[in-house]
Amino acid sequence: MLEYRIDRRSGIATYLQIVQQTKQALRLGLLEPGDKLPTAREVVEATAINPNTVLKAYRELEREGLVEAKRGLGTFIRKSLGGAPAESPLRAELADWARRARGAGMERDDAAALFSAVLEEHFKGDEHV
Repeated sequence: MLEYRIDRRSGIATYLQIVQQTKQALRLGLLEPGDKLPTAREVVEATAINPNTVLKAYRELEREGLVEAKRGLGTFIRKSLGGAPAESPLRAELADWARRARGAGMERDDAAALFSAVLEEHFKGDEHV
């Protein structure tokens, strides 16, 4: 089951962090159509956030057509965003790059900024980035 990690210092709204992490899990194939998301209560217990924040995130995911709330049963994945399986050979290469960046003394935010810049350079005009 998906476990959300909330970074209160990120400057990103908590509900958006839930939306982004759900989308990432969909892209990596960690969530598939039919899978059930954790209940709002489970997310609240694990993260100590307001239940309305979880519900707002789930409503946003539903608005985007990614999940479906079934009254009394929970919230379920409707469609995948696949394309980058969690065990892709590219993941291993990226993990190796991250280890080298860390070994070279890069901070996490610096590595993320560098990676984002390279993505922007190679995916210009691609609305899926």
